[in-house]
Amino acid sequence: MARKNVFGPEFDSASDAAPDQAATFVDARPLANLDRPLRRSGPVGAFSQSLGTMSEKAQRADILEKKLAHGQAVVELDPTDIDSSFVPDRLVGDPGDLDGLVSQIREHGQQVPILVRPHPVVDGRYQVAYGHRRLAAIKTIGGPVRAVVRPLSDEQLVVSQGQENNARTDLSYIERTFFALRLERRGFSRDIIMSSLGVDKAALSRMITLAASLPDELIEAIGPAPGYGRTRWAELAGLLEIASSKTKALTLVNAEGFSALSSDARFAHIAEQLRTVPRKTSAKQWTADGVKVVKITETESAHTLSFNKAALPDFGVFVEQRLDGLYDEFLRQKKELKA
Repeated sequence: MARKNVFGPEFDSASDAAPDQAATFVDARPLANLDRPLRRSGPVGAFSQSLGTMSEKAQRADILEKKLAHGQAVVELDPTDIDSSFVPDRLVGDPGDLDGLVSQIREHGQQVPILVRPHPVVDGRYQVAYGHRRLAAIKTIGGPVRAVVRPLSDEQLVVSQGQENNARTDLSYIERTFFALRLERRGFSRDIIMSSLGVDKAALSRMITLAASLPDELIEAIGPAPGYGRTRWAELAGLLEIASSKTKALTLVNAEGFSALSSDARFAHIAEQLRTVPRKTSAKQWTADGVKVVKITETESAHTLSFNKAALPDFGVFVEQRLDGLYDEFLRQKKELKA
């Protein structure tokens, strides 16, 4: 038995036997490519089939809307109708760092859709959960952007935003840290922020503390600095503890030519310049029997003991002769603390 044409229009058995008597087909406007052409088999049959198809169309349209609402369908949107997330997770990077993505999408098309939600305030607009760089690239290229539209609460948006970036591992340490601080400032709970970033409570606390110790203006001016992690940013925070260092740092970021540097170069330049800021000197006296015997001076690079020879002429020599024993005792204590 010959197989029917399973990819073409359907015929009844009479039409199969006599193709010249086959019903005439009319093209109908498809609904998401789900519609099929109708066949005519008399007034009553045609009317009945029309009602059935109208009902089927309505059901399929309803299914399409539900899929769209649950993020199961990819649609094309005008990029100019889409706003960025209400909590940015990215910092301005190097000039031209979007060029590679633009070239890739121009050559291969947008392979991965972005996730957006209907704008909570402005009708007809959308807000990005993730895919900011893809959206920026499409705006450069022109044309529609492929997107999944999903109704998200603020909490769901920031969790989706953070988890997508974690999965793609394309945010730098300071971007993740600054994002955490911004979320907390917005009033999100620590549980939501931990879910968004995929970190535990202790790690999140360290991230927020570090970000809060750095001026926002400085973080934004340096940018993502992908080559520098937690240790180096903590070191930079330490260099900023002196008020004059903060003032100098903010002066440097506004200097001509600073923004033209790569983000890593901006970080290195700031750190190098802050290391040259003079530190305050602290000094105190060690007394014995009411007499000032030793003056103790501490700077960033030195810890100095000055012995008052007029008060105790031989005390300095006494300490000097025992330096080897003091050093051995110092090492023993460090070893015991580590044990």
